[in-house]
Amino acid sequence: MREATFVKQNKDKWLEFESILKNKTSIDPDLLSDLYIEVTDHLSYAKTFYNNSNTERYLNQLAALAHQKIYKTKKEPKNKLISFFKTEFPLMFFNHHRELLIAFLTFGFFVLAGAFSAANEGDFVRSFLGDAYVNMTLDNIEKGDPMAVYKEQGEFNMFLGITLNNIKVALFAFGYGIMFGVGTLYIMMQNGIMLGSFQYFFYEQGLLWESARTIWIHGTIEISVIIIAGCAGLVMGNGMIFTGTLPRLESFKRGVIKGLKILMSTIPFFIIAGFLEGFVTRHTEMPDWLAILIIGSSLTLILFYYVYYPIKLNKKIKINKDISKTQEVYPIPQTNPI
Repeated sequence: MREATFVKQNKDKWLEFESILKNKTSIDPDLLSDLYIEVTDHLSYAKTFYNNSNTERYLNQLAALAHQKIYKTKKEPKNKLISFFKTEFPLMFFNHHRELLIAFLTFGFFVLAGAFSAANEGDFVRSFLGDAYVNMTLDNIEKGDPMAVYKEQGEFNMFLGITLNNIKVALFAFGYGIMFGVGTLYIMMQNGIMLGSFQYFFYEQGLLWESARTIWIHGTIEISVIIIAGCAGLVMGNGMIFTGTLPRLESFKRGVIKGLKILMSTIPFFIIAGFLEGFVTRHTEMPDWLAILIIGSSLTLILFYYVYYPIKLNKKIKINKDISKTQEVYPIPQTNPI
């Protein structure tokens, strides 16, 4: 390949990498590593075919600068956890909105399937939720307190038990992603059918609104983060299937790491959901406006952090990159075809 052609093909990548290094732009560590590997590959190629050329010298300087940024020893920041939730995770999660959408659509489809099955098969709810739970709920309805199940345990015991159970479900949703993502979709199916049949059961009893206003006080966050845990499982599964230019094992490792980061982000939300279920949901006498306010605030929080904020943060960084492209650390050589 002629040197001029080589420069023309890769110039934009070099400029982007250069601007990231110069402006200390926040970037996913995996992406930074990929760019560094690509630049060093280009440097090896230039040393082989364009030895002692301007191109080789430029790439050598760029690689050296990148090496210092990636591998230099630096003190760990004290606010690393805050940085993770504020910057590192949202930047990474922006690239996985597709998996989030797939998990959401799968879950939503099986919610409808569960409601449809409950409407058309008389024993479906009992077969899925169990006779004991259905009989207990019917008994509570007869006593005039359909949501009494949320009052049976003490606040703290319920909070602790529910939080741990929800985290267990999330771990299953993530862990089953090792089955190329199919296991994760199965967990989405299972929980979706359960929710759909559960809500239809209360609809059949003429209690849809009362059940919804009570259940979704905690369920808005609880169900949302189970879907997000499903997204984490799909990210891991995709790392096994869609390897790109990476070796399969390396791609899988990166998928696991990214999935674990997504899973880690859900822990505070599971704690919030457990708190709401243990301490707030039991107050079924609260006015509708308060229940709606809690549900609406919960939904807004989830949509902001997992959808809007990653998009806004990445858009801001992209604008900064575009501005900095006009500022170069080293001039890219302009060569004539050889």
